[in-house]
Amino acid sequence: MKRSVLKFKNYEVHSVTTAAEGKKNANIATWIMQSGMKGTFLSVALYKIDYTIELVRQSGILNVNLLSWEQQKLVNKLGRKSGRQIDKFKNLPHAIDERGCPYLTEAIGYIACQVHDTADSGDHEIFTCRILRQVVLHPEKQPLTYQYLKQAGFIR
Repeated sequence: MKRSVLKFKNYEVHSVTTAAEGKKNANIATWIMQSGMKGTFLSVALYKIDYTIELVRQSGILNVNLLSWEQQKLVNKLGRKSGRQIDKFKNLPHAIDERGCPYLTEAIGYIACQVHDTADSGDHEIFTCRILRQVVLHPEKQPLTYQYLKQAGFIR
């Protein structure tokens, strides 16, 4: 069986949260990376058909929440259902920052971002974001990873 080199990478699992015009949403994202020295920029790949991307395009704001392994069940809730049909924040511990953008209070922490630029990336769009601040909420928790989700049977 042929494997791609990228299948060996072990990405951290995040939830991107956003809000626009009184609506809010969250998704699951693994393709996120620091793209500026000293923590000034972050690049976030969002799937073009997701509801989250619509809200990010409208508001230009998002929070990137680093999930802990205890939050693995959020993959189904935030990643396999659309916020167009359900309220993903129902029974989900969260708070709203001063910009009106939600963040997950049980995550390891979150990065508050302002969209700086975008680039087409096939079925995804890359959002280059200016980092406004980084907030560590639970430093004792361990990050949820792509490999853990694969071993636990959440993904193939």
